Amino acid sequence: MGKYLLRRLNLFVATSLVLAGVLFYTTGLFPVDRITALSGIVSPSPAQVEQVTELYALNKNTPLQFSAFLQQRLSGDLGISITSQQSVSQELMARLPATLELANVAALLALVFGVPIGILASLTQHRLTQHAIMAMTLTGYSIPVFWLGLTLSLWFGVHLGWLPISGQINLLYEIEPVTGFILFDTWVSDSEYRMAAFLDALQHMILPSITLAVLPFTVVVRITRSAMLNIMNQTFIRAAEARGLSTAKIVLRHALPNALIPVLKHLGIMLGPFASYSIIVEVIFSWPGVGSWLVSGIYQRDYTVIQGGILVVALLIMLSSILIEIVHTATNPISRKELYASN
Repeated sequence: MGKYLLRRLNLFVATSLVLAGVLFYTTGLFPVDRITALSGIVSPSPAQVEQVTELYALNKNTPLQFSAFLQQRLSGDLGISITSQQSVSQELMARLPATLELANVAALLALVFGVPIGILASLTQHRLTQHAIMAMTLTGYSIPVFWLGLTLSLWFGVHLGWLPISGQINLLYEIEPVTGFILFDTWVSDSEYRMAAFLDALQHMILPSITLAVLPFTVVVRITRSAMLNIMNQTFIRAAEARGLSTAKIVLRHALPNALIPVLKHLGIMLGPFASYSIIVEVIFSWPGVGSWLVSGIYQRDYTVIQGGILVVALLIMLSSILIEIVHTATNPISRKELYASN
């Protein structure tokens, strides 16, 4: 297992270097002065020009420039925003909790509803129910996320007026940020309107989280159904049935834990599309996360924001994917057997 972890770490480092190399190359293609593209300073003074030149080794050869660029970015120095003239790192850290909170709620919804429906689709003998579930998942997978988000906003926000369609919380509630996760911050707040603020934040969360959860929900249903159909025909399941165990015990104790292993693997593969969907959802619902911040930076040609946002989002996706792969290997007996056999 140690060799496997070392290989995963090497893969992460190598991929990160390639990503940094691509960002370093594209920085030179921006239609702006290189000092501005790297630092975010629009009209640098002679002293600032000299400082940036020294920090990024602009008066040296390309390998040394890349080394200096890599050193600055890995140290957390992402420059300052061309638009706001604030630290890109600080703006990013202020936006990141909102994105993580929305993504976690959407993933939780996909698992909580997708796994039971996938089990139902695999166990039911009613063909109409099977066809209805599969048709529902195919429809959900095919619907463009921007159309779904706008439609939900129009129905439940504009026509019915049931739910808010933008932002995280009503601006009337003054909640002191603690972690940046709005549901947690409102819950632990000492404000006399704590519960009202929490319910308002929860209402703001419903439409964007449902919109974002549709894609992973449909995948979870299909993968769970396929895995359950395969596992229920295995010898150990038939042995459990022969011992007189009830269907509920067989499913919960024997079949479901094994069926969740391929679900976990496919969730890791979906991180890229899930992140791109998250960006679209944040823009539609004006969610103050990294996605909407990054899109705003693209519109405003804020090159340091673009670099910082792409770098951090890509690193998070790669790191999360590798961690999910490690967990999958650790929990899957077949993967562990192949791993030890290769060693």
